[in-house]
Amino acid sequence: MQMSGNLMKKRIVAALASVLISKTPVLAQTAIEMNQTLDQLFGEHKPYADFLTRLQKAIAASDKESIAELIDYPLQIKIGGKAVKIKDKQHFVTDYDEVITQTIKDVVAKQTYATLFVNWQGAAIGDGKIWFSSVGKNKKIRVTAIND
Repeated sequence: MQMSGNLMKKRIVAALASVLISKTPVLAQTAIEMNQTLDQLFGEHKPYADFLTRLQKAIAASDKESIAELIDYPLQIKIGGKAVKIKDKQHFVTDYDEVITQTIKDVVAKQTYATLFVNWQGAAIGDGKIWFSSVGKNKKIRVTAIND
């Protein structure tokens, strides 16, 4: 059985669309929808919700040590337009004011759980200013990128 050109094109477009949809980021509207999205992507939502709360509280309090515990090291960032590798907690604490800028503080403070940007790579705060995801063998949630 031979397919017509139009039918073949439709099937190819449908196949490509299904591939693209699986990689497309998801924007939820409610906390319940975010829970469902994170459950689908990562198997459970509670670690992500709890992590966001911990990060927001620590940044609001300028608790450098607590924030340093939430980072996946080494962390490659830009400070003053120059690429810098934050090697460990001590290095993070030393460069805290250059890493956690007022812009970062503001976007973290404004972020709601329901409006996180999520995809297969993790969750993002403030249009990608901070990314967090499960890392390592123990799958702990950690900040994996800071983009100011």
